[in-house]
This record gives sequence, C-alpha cells and structure tokens, in this order.
Amino acid sequence: MNAARKLSTLAVSRRVVGRKSFSKPPFTPVLGVGIRSETAAERASSSSPGPSPQRHIKKRGYEITRNPYLNKGMAFSLEERLQLGIHGLLPPCFLTQDVQVLRVLKSYETKTNDLDKYIILMTLQDRNEKLFYRVLTSNIEKFMPIIYTPTVGLACQQYGLAFRRPRGLFITIHDRGHIATMLNSWPEEDIKAVVVTDGERILGLGDLGSYGMGIPVGKLALYTACGGVNPHHCLPVLLDVGTDNETLLNDPLYIGLKHKRIRGQEYDELVDEFMQAVTDRYGMNCLIQFEDFANSNAFRLLNKYRNKYLTFNDDIQGTASVAVAGILAALRITKNKLHDHKFVFQGAGEAAMGIAHLIVMAMEKAGIPKQEAVKKIWMVDSKGLITKGRSHLTHEKEMFAQDHPPIKSLEEVVKKIEPTALIGVAAIGGAFTEPILKDMASFNKRPIIFALSNPTSKSECTAEQCYRLTEGRGIFASGSPFDPVTLPDGRTFVPGQGNNAYIFPGVALGVITCGVRHVHDDIFLISAEVLAELVTDKDLAEGRLYPPLSTIRDVSFKIATKIMDYAYKNNLAAWYPEPEDKEAFVSAQIYSPDYDSFVMDNYKWPKEAMEIQKV
Repeated sequence: MNAARKLSTLAVSRRVVGRKSFSKPPFTPVLGVGIRSETAAERASSSSPGPSPQRHIKKRGYEITRNPYLNKGMAFSLEERLQLGIHGLLPPCFLTQDVQVLRVLKSYETKTNDLDKYIILMTLQDRNEKLFYRVLTSNIEKFMPIIYTPTVGLACQQYGLAFRRPRGLFITIHDRGHIATMLNSWPEEDIKAVVVTDGERILGLGDLGSYGMGIPVGKLALYTACGGVNPHHCLPVLLDVGTDNETLLNDPLYIGLKHKRIRGQEYDELVDEFMQAVTDRYGMNCLIQFEDFANSNAFRLLNKYRNKYLTFNDDIQGTASVAVAGILAALRITKNKLHDHKFVFQGAGEAAMGIAHLIVMAMEKAGIPKQEAVKKIWMVDSKGLITKGRSHLTHEKEMFAQDHPPIKSLEEVVKKIEPTALIGVAAIGGAFTEPILKDMASFNKRPIIFALSNPTSKSECTAEQCYRLTEGRGIFASGSPFDPVTLPDGRTFVPGQGNNAYIFPGVALGVITCGVRHVHDDIFLISAEVLAELVTDKDLAEGRLYPPLSTIRDVSFKIATKIMDYAYKNNLAAWYPEPEDKEAFVSAQIYSPDYDSFVMDNYKWPKEAMEIQKV
C-alpha cells in the first residue's frame, strides 16, 4: 500500500478515545487546502492532499476580493475571475504568487522602521492570508524578528495605533457567564489550538493590558510559519481583566477596559469558565497555550490545569526547552557532562524555574539523584541569592534555596559560587556587567553565558560584550537576535538565538496531530534533545548553539514526529490506529501557502447524450 493510500485509510478509520467518532484525522490533511465559505465540517470532508486542488466556493463577486482566506489578488486567472464574478474588480494583469511575493518585498524594503514593517506584514495577513505565509516562509530568518521578538514588543506597546481589524477574541471580566456564546462568534469551528494571554507580563515590558493581543496573534502566526499548523485551526484570545498600567488607563486611545486589574475569585472564575468553554466547544484535545501571564498566576494556573486540560505555559516550559537545548549543545564544546556544571540564574521567575526544573529532569535522566541535581542550581532574585532560612519564599523558590550565607548582588554571587553557566531571565538590561563577564572567563575555560531576556533592551548583555570580555571563549545565546561579532583578532562569531519558536510550533503540531491528552514535561525534554541534536559541528564552530532559523520548519517537523513516537510508546495518543509511517502522516498535516484553484469543474457528455429531444 503506497503512502497516499495509507493516509487515506487512516483518515477514514480514525477515531477519538472518549469523544464522538468521526471520519477525519485530528488535523485535516491540508497541503494546499484553502479556506472556503462552507462550514468547517464541509471543508474537512472535501479536503485532500495536493499542491493546488480545485476548491468549490459558494461566495461570488466583490466579497471574495475582501476575504483574506479566499483572496488571491491578481493571481486569479481570467477563467476564475469570470466564473467568480470578479472580472473587472481587479486590474487586467495576471501574476504568479512568486511575483506577488516580490511585490510585497519591494514595498517592505521601502520601510526603514521595524514597526512599519510589522504593520505591512499584518495588513497583508488581513488581506491575503496565503500570500502572507508564503512571504514569511520565503525567508523566516528575515521576518522572525519583525513578527516576533523584538518588534512584537514594540507593536504591543503601540497596539492601539496599529490596530486595523479584529484578529482573535477579546473576552473581558464582564463577560463571565457568556464565554460559550462569545466563542460562537468565531467563524471557524474546527479549532485545534488556542493561545491566550491576560496581558499582565508582555515580554519584559510589563502590564500592557488589552494591547497584549499582539502576542497570541504573533505566536499563532509562528505556529503556521514555523510549524505548518493550519492557521484556520488557531484562535488567539485576550482575557481583559483591566490593567494596572497608569499610562494606559490615562490614555484616551487605549482600546481595553479602563480600570485596575480584577484579581482573586472573580479572575479565577473567568479563567475556569474560559477553559471549560473552549473544551466544550472544540473538544478536550484542543491545545490551550498560556502566554505572558504574571508569575503570581503563571505557576498557579499551570499546576491547576496541566492534568485536566491539554495545556502548557510557553514562558515556563517552552523557554525551558529551548534553553536546555542550548545547554546540551554547549556540552559538545565544553566536552563534559551536564552534572559537571554549576548554574547561576539572574532571576527566579517563570523562565528561571522552568529551565531549572528541566535541567534537573535532564540530570535525573542521566542517572543523577534529584537532590544532587538541585544543588547545581543557584538563583538570584531582587533580594539576592535564594538561601534556606529566608522568609516568605514561594514553593517554587524553596526547592532551589541553597544552604549558604546570604549574598546581595549578582556580582558577588558569581565571585563566590564560581558558576560554569550564567543564565539571565530577569529582564534587567545590562545585568551581566563587565566585572561579571570577566570573572566568568577567569575561572572557566569556556563559560556558558545565556542572556535570554526580551526584548533587546532587556538583554543582560550583548553578544559583542560577551565575546569581547571573555576573549572569544564565551558560549553565548540570547533571547533576542544579535548580529555576528568580529573580534580584533579576526575571529567571527554568529550568536545563537534561544528562540521559543524552535519549540512551541513543533510541540503544537505533534500533540494535536496524534491527540495527546496532556503535555507532560517529558515532551519538552524530548524537544530539547531533538533540537540539540540538529546543531551541526559547523554551527558550533561559528558560535551557534541552535540551527539556523532558516531550518526551523524542519526542526518543528522532527520535534512533532518524535513527540508522536513518544506518545504512542507511552499510550498517551488518543488518535488510532497508530500511523505506520509517522513522518508521512505528519507531512500530510502541514499547511501549504500555495494557492488553490477556484475554476469550476467543467466537462461535456458525449454529443449524442446531450442531444435535445424534439417533438
């Protein structure tokens, strides 16, 4: 049986554990599938793999040219224009999609301001979705810093001015009791992934309230551009409970609720209702990714929901996975084992705790007892080194409190602890000072220095500072992108960007493709291992701890396939029968930005069969 027939058989025989049986895979095969005007069920029943399938649409005329899911601009052929009733609504010019990409790039290059570039891309997404993703995938390394960090932070700060048209759902604290009704307003029925934020901790920029919607929108754009997840299966959500940002509250142009944040029971009831409403409407296998919640809620909500829903927190688990991947890759440079290292964290919030827990998991997997692994982790928060006996420690901080006299400053901690690895995740720009970087170089042949805070202004140090002050011996990774650095001796280093986009799109593709019920931490450790394995010796020689961003779609594919292997081996998958060829199965789920053909099927009967009967 060939691959195509295998996939067809799987699609027909597929079922869901604990849910209604239905005859489509968890992820409609979407190579080349376009959004049409039919319902999601009709779309699913008629979809089939292929680079440019014929699509029947019910809508005709002017509306098609204003629908981003259907619009092809001047790529509509003359026959399509005539049949769809749009001839004359477009200039008498016929372009291929490749030429359209060139037109977009030419316009894009006229902009010198990154926010203007962001607006051009988002406007394209609102106008012609397939062309938008074709542009992104044409050079993901070029566009990633615009649609994601660092520019998305600036876009969120200016979201009120950049807002053009609705994209996602804004659910407020005043909508409690009616969230299910609000979900009915969303036009797509077959949602597989939701990214949700409450806007309280947007990157390192703090409380941006309703302006935080730029984050779920950007994350889901990367689900598709980097992971191949069908964009029509994705829903961005902003939970607006108010903001404590006085500047926004006093801004007449602010687009969110203008009151202080609602907390406590009312807040919890809103999130509870949201989680239940999403799963009631889209099923228990709908992935819900939490994004940019404040520390006070992030850990609490993750622990509350992780064993009840299909959910994860990217700031805790996604950041952990990409950071640990960088550390595992760095071990090929330091030529030793993970447990030979001592880690000092600048910051003890979501990201720090997530990374620390995953490092401990990796050590345990290598046979190191947990209590010994924990001793390798040292954390510094706003009050200094986290030590035993300090009052008012959270449960998360207690785990990593060390038996050591108090130390106030990071500089003194580095001097006394002499770590082999320094990880910055506190969004304090310049925290890795010149004395700290020189000290790291003095007692390490190859110091590991990760400045992971976003955006660039919050980075603990620049790539140039790290390489220069460590005499080129520093093993560097950052959260935001930095340009290559050339030292006076002529050596050039290409800094690796520890971008969560290496992880979450592949995780999403993997878990929703095979119907994983819960996102266990093992999945993030597996993803880190896969990512680290994809770093070549050439990458390491250049200073990279991650593969080039240009390969990120392949990274996501390999992560998704590995997650499927893990899920079926551990009885975590809900979609059966198990695909014989998992790579082929995952490939069949990958969204393609290629245009569909809207030419209606046209054929003739034999001449004698068409003869008109006469009296």
